[in-house]
Order: sequence, then structure tokens, then C-alpha cells
Amino acid sequence: MPEQMNPPQTQDHQPGRETEMHPKPDYMPKFPGNGRLKGKVAIITGGDSGIGRACAVLFAREGAEVALVYLEETEDAVITAEAVKAEGKEALLLRGDVGDKTFCDTVIGQVIEQFGQLDVLVNNAAEQHMQTELTDITEEQLRQTFETNFFGYMYLTQAALPHLKEGASIVNTTSVTAYRGSPTLVDYASTKGAIVAFTRSLSGQLAEKGIRVNGVAPGPIWTPLIPASFPADKVAEFGATQPLKRPGQPNEVATSHLFLACDESSYMTGQVLHPNGGEIIGG
Repeated sequence: MPEQMNPPQTQDHQPGRETEMHPKPDYMPKFPGNGRLKGKVAIITGGDSGIGRACAVLFAREGAEVALVYLEETEDAVITAEAVKAEGKEALLLRGDVGDKTFCDTVIGQVIEQFGQLDVLVNNAAEQHMQTELTDITEEQLRQTFETNFFGYMYLTQAALPHLKEGASIVNTTSVTAYRGSPTLVDYASTKGAIVAFTRSLSGQLAEKGIRVNGVAPGPIWTPLIPASFPADKVAEFGATQPLKRPGQPNEVATSHLFLACDESSYMTGQVLHPNGGEIIGG
């Protein structure tokens, strides 16, 4: 029997709220900033909580102004914005559905109006719905999962590209499930596989423009998506089967996003990093 990692708990809405979790995820950066993103402007989708929140605070500590795109979790988003401001940087909150192309166009327009530039795009928003049988995945669920997890990445990147200059970076959050699959998250894992292909394909298209495109494939990370997706007993065991015998924390993933967003990874494009607790991916 896997060791219990966190108290059993569930939430009845996607993509979940960090304010309702216990214990709270650890999102604060572990180290002082070093100006890695000084003078930069970053957009982070799913920026209200989880990995998105950890990225927002870390990016701010490293000098970036941050636009936080979120679906409806305003309380979480405000907490994240305050954490960004505590790092001395500005946070722009943008509420809406990234699966809506018009909204994505609006996001880019508002960021350019507010900050006058865009340097880093972190596509991170996601939802997932556990189903043990393929036939139980409804057309509505399939469409919604792809619209949030993949179409949103495509729409926002399309809108951002005219404003990205040489040296800009796109970082896409995929998942360990893209590489090993997930019997109970077939549609979610499929979107994450599409994100890997999108990352590799777009990186080749944009290389000559000096715009790098990379990805991060987290393993089991303690975020609101977990109690919002699984039964309480599964939540209690979440992450226990990884080699490190625990789920990861958002601040253990955001450092991968930062590395790919800043010039420290200047010779990397079309690549995916794997903060997953020790699971070997790709041999």
C-alpha cells in the first residue's frame, strides 16, 4: 500500500482552488533572485495557482513583470498577484477562458497596452477529468479538455508571435503522461502528447527568428488540479510510487520554466525538461 502523502480531500470543480487545499502547495522560491529576467515581461496561463503561481513569483523575483491569466479562481489569483508585488514587480490579472481565441487575442492586446512588450510566454493552463473507460469520455469532455489544454496554447501563441522578438522564449507545460500514458486520463494525456509535438514543431519554425520554444513535463505535483481530479483515497496516495516517494511541489517545477525562459538555456530549443521525482523517461 503506498504511503499516505496528504490528507484525503476532493474538490468538485476544475481546475481547483489552492485556497481549499490542505496542506497548501509550496510555491515560494528557495533562493534569492539574480536578475535572470530583468526588464522582461512574461505571460503565464493558469497563473493563479499551482505551477503557474510558482512561476509567477519566481519570475518576479528574477525581475519580470507578470501577466497572470486564469479561468475564474479570482481569490487564488489575487493571492498570487500580491506575492508578485511583494517581489517588487507588477502583476496584471486577466480572467477568461484560454480555449476562446477572442479572449487570447485580448490577453495579448492588454499585455502590450500595459507593458509595451512581451518576452516570455508560459503556456500552462490545464484541466483533467478522470475516466476509467474510454467510452465514458463524452464529446463535451473531450472537446473541453483539448480546448483548454491544447487549443489555448495554439491560440495564445498565435496572438503573441507578432510581438515576440529575437531572444524571446516560449515555455509549454506538458506532462509525464505524454510519455508513459495514463489509463484513467486518456484525453488529458493525449493533449499533453500534442503539446510535445507542438513544442518540437514550432521550435523548428521559429529557430531562424531567434525565438526558442521548449517544454516542461512535470510528474505528480501537488496542485489544485489533483484534489479536483481524483477521489480522496487516490489524493492521499498521490506521488507515493515515484522513486523519490512523494509528490513534487510547484516551486520544484518552476525552476525548470525559469531556466528555459532565460538566457541560461540559450542553446536549447525543442527540448523538454522532466521534473518528475525520478521517473526515467525515454530510456
